[in-house]
Amino acid sequence: MTVVAFDFDGTLSDSEMTVLLGRQNGTAEDMAQITERAMNDEIEYAESLRQRCALLEDLPDEDAQAAFDQVELRPGAADVIAALREAGVFVAILTGGFERGVAAALEKEGVEVDAIVANRLPVADGKSEARSASEDTSGQRSRVLTGAVDGPLIEGTKDDALEVLTAAVGEDRADTIAVGDGANDLPMLSVAGLAVGFDPKPAVAPACDTIVETMADLQDVLEGEDVLD
Repeated sequence: MTVVAFDFDGTLSDSEMTVLLGRQNGTAEDMAQITERAMNDEIEYAESLRQRCALLEDLPDEDAQAAFDQVELRPGAADVIAALREAGVFVAILTGGFERGVAAALEKEGVEVDAIVANRLPVADGKSEARSASEDTSGQRSRVLTGAVDGPLIEGTKDDALEVLTAAVGEDRADTIAVGDGANDLPMLSVAGLAVGFDPKPAVAPACDTIVETMADLQDVLEGEDVLD
C-alpha cells in the first residue's frame, strides 16, 4: 500500500471554497485577494484563513451549505481517485478548506477517499435582536456562521497530518506521494517521498519533484511510479 495525499482547493478542485462562500455575502473579491496572497506565500496561511472566515460572520448556514453544494472536483479527479483506491492505495485529502465542501464534491461524483483532514466553520444561533436576518418565517432562530474557524489544519501543518496518516496505516513516509499547489502545501511536499506540484504557484514550484497541469498528466506520473498500472 502507498499513501497519496492530495490538497483540495486548487488541486483536486478548481473551486475555491472561501470565494464561493464570499459570493453569498458580497465578499468574494476580498476573499480571492487574501487567498492569492496566501498561496503565493505573501501572508501566513493561518492568518489568511482567519481573515477570510471573519468576513463570513453572520452568514446564514443555509447560504453556506448552498456554497458548499457548488464545490466540484476538477475533470478527471474522480477517475484518478477511483483508480488509486482500486489499486489498493490509501487516498487522503489534507486541506485547509472545509469538510462540508469536500464531502459535497465527492458525493456528487460518487467517489470516496480513505481520510479527510480538513477544517470546519462553527455555527451558532443568530443574534436575537436581528430577527429579520436570524429567524425564519416560523419564528425559529436560524443558524449563522460565527466568523471563526476550527480544525487541525488552520496552521497549515500538513506534514504533521501526513506523518499521522502514514503511522496509522503502517507505511514509510518515503513511500508517500503528496500533490498540491499552494504555499500551505509546502510542509507536506517537503516531507513526502514524491512531491507533485499541480500547476503550482511560483513560490511552490521549486519544492516539487515533478509538475503536472492536468489530472491526465498526474495519472501518467502515477503510472510511471508504478502506483497505477
